[in-house]
Amino acid sequence: MTLIADRQVFATRTRTFREAAESYIEHGGDRRFLKPIIDYFDDRLISEIFPFDIREMAKALYPCHANSTINRQAITPARAVIVHAYDRGWCNMIRIKSLKVDRGSPRAPASPMWMHLFARQCETDGLPHLAACVMFMSQTGARVSEAVALRWPQVDLQARSAMLLRTKTGRNSERFLTDELVARLYRLQRTAGDDDPVFRYKSRWSVNDRISAVCRRANIGYKPSHTCGRKAFATNAIAMGVDVRSAMDAGDWKSADLFLKTYVFSRNAGRRVADIFNAKALDSAV
Repeated sequence: MTLIADRQVFATRTRTFREAAESYIEHGGDRRFLKPIIDYFDDRLISEIFPFDIREMAKALYPCHANSTINRQAITPARAVIVHAYDRGWCNMIRIKSLKVDRGSPRAPASPMWMHLFARQCETDGLPHLAACVMFMSQTGARVSEAVALRWPQVDLQARSAMLLRTKTGRNSERFLTDELVARLYRLQRTAGDDDPVFRYKSRWSVNDRISAVCRRANIGYKPSHTCGRKAFATNAIAMGVDVRSAMDAGDWKSADLFLKTYVFSRNAGRRVADIFNAKALDSAV
């Protein structure tokens, strides 16, 4: 074996999880849930960590949490670090399975009536920014992270549009605003600085905490930001007769399969179809 090969083998065998995680973050990886995982594995060699060890780490860090949370905050980030280490030649690839998640019944998107009751409670509570934020998500298909990041220079109220910068798809995405939303944003802009966040919130968690509190006071079912935002946009657009392609383009979806299976929720489908048949029959009779 050559000297260079010897050095490569030595480097591979002595890389720690901490080093792999630091390299992963340095190269653009998501650091959100990594700190407790790094502290758990610390200087353990990355080449000596196996799927069993990942599951044990997850149980130790999140002993009372749902499997969906454990997958998101422990198994997925640990897997990402190990894949990165494999890409760098620091360990072998291992298969790490996520824990089984019972999906249960999908949460119904926010209906127009829910939005009306929610906005009315926001007015009572003095939370115009929250009402505008939820309306923005539900009428444009924006993700909560995109709504939180939106600043006034990206909003053109004259053109009734907003530009979402560097969205999840990796590019900017223009969204168009309804008259009602423009009116709400005009009122917010009067007291805002030139480069302030439009909705004032700093994170998706603070938005969801506020939504939950307003729902309790309004005595309506809690709809997290994804349900009262992007899901509601897709479902309500299709229910109003917007064709699938236009709804997907407006909300920046790329996969029709994902859009229809995950985001579009059918309401009273049988009754609506029967009413359409009735209307067509009446037209034919005339």
